[in-house]
Amino acid sequence: MVLLVIDTQKGITDDRLYEFEKLKSNIKELIQLARDNNKEVIYVQHDDGPGSGFSKGDPDYEIYDEFAPKEGEKIYTKAVNSALHPSTGLLDYLKEKGEKTIMIVGLQTNFCIDATIRTGFDNGFEVLVPEYTNSTFDSDFMDRATCYRYYNEFMWDPRYAKCISMDEARNRIKE
Repeated sequence: MVLLVIDTQKGITDDRLYEFEKLKSNIKELIQLARDNNKEVIYVQHDDGPGSGFSKGDPDYEIYDEFAPKEGEKIYTKAVNSALHPSTGLLDYLKEKGEKTIMIVGLQTNFCIDATIRTGFDNGFEVLVPEYTNSTFDSDFMDRATCYRYYNEFMWDPRYAKCISMDEARNRIKE
């Protein structure tokens, strides 16, 4: 199993997110637990391109300090919603490594997390989504709480992923 930490970048990792403090605490805990149990932590950053303010070299592009990767941890860059899109190289890496299970945390629920979960499912992975480890902002179409609940409590489980408690996530990482 690997832990994918998706798009937890400085420009969008803040208190506009649904249940921000819980999200922050849970992601930090899972990153540390994965490291302590020799599970690979892989980071993904979204790049909107030069001049967007959200591209390599821009302060908002950098990974949120409290989740920062350690030296040697892999970081993949994407310009599309799914972290597992062929353009990132991550899917090939996971297949070559023989991974069967991916635990997904990060931002944003209704964009890159949803796309990555569905792509993971389509590629035969067991996809695990721990509670309160993904989040999003309010939009013109749905408030952030409704969006979180829609995907985590209705859409993903059991169709595309297993939405699990933090206790189960801890146990899976320790296996």
